[in-house]
Amino acid sequence: MPHAVDHHAILARYRDARGRERNIWDRIDPPRTAHLVVDMQNGFMEEGAPVEAPEARNVVEEINRLSRAIRAAGGHNVFLRFTTPADGPMAWPVFNERMGAGIGAHRDAFQPGAHYWQLWEGLDVAPEDALLEKHRFSGFTPGTSDLDAHLKARDIDTLIISGTLTNCCCESTARDAMQRNYKVIMAVDACAALTDAAHAGTLDSMALAFADLRSVAELEAMLAPAASQRETA
Repeated sequence: MPHAVDHHAILARYRDARGRERNIWDRIDPPRTAHLVVDMQNGFMEEGAPVEAPEARNVVEEINRLSRAIRAAGGHNVFLRFTTPADGPMAWPVFNERMGAGIGAHRDAFQPGAHYWQLWEGLDVAPEDALLEKHRFSGFTPGTSDLDAHLKARDIDTLIISGTLTNCCCESTARDAMQRNYKVIMAVDACAALTDAAHAGTLDSMALAFADLRSVAELEAMLAPAASQRETA
């Protein structure tokens, strides 16, 4: 099961600062919306993987539900893959230092084409979805990904974020996206951290200033009118 966190209670804590208890955006414009699926790769998903996040296996169905809802409504799915830079550890020496003895396994795991670099086979990935590489935790770190240009070329202004880890790559991407003037929504039950506490801590930070918090069911309901219109068109 996904993390057991009451996102409505988190939102309520910021009622006074915002002048309202709930989220900012009540509607989604699907053609201008992208669903970013962050780092759902074998290296994070498999048992015994170099940076295994066991909880990530519990949100696959929620991510797939959201991906299908986005497609049906006319939105855009983007699957991000953490990828070892061509220059290896020397491209990010501080990360190399922080990883210590584990940097070798991490570097090898996420080389382009490696087994651990591949997306988890249980993900629903369609031909029209995009697969983009990133060389940092955030998909928006300058010079390390084509994500920002990819989104701007499609006139996208709203991002829904799912994937793993909630409190690392998902959070880093969400923070940077908001500061680039994207509207950001965290899919609370489609993100995974190592613990409930880590997951909840990030959602609290997101609610403070960076993102709306929505469940997959809430997002499906927000996307449903556009999907119905496309079916009858």
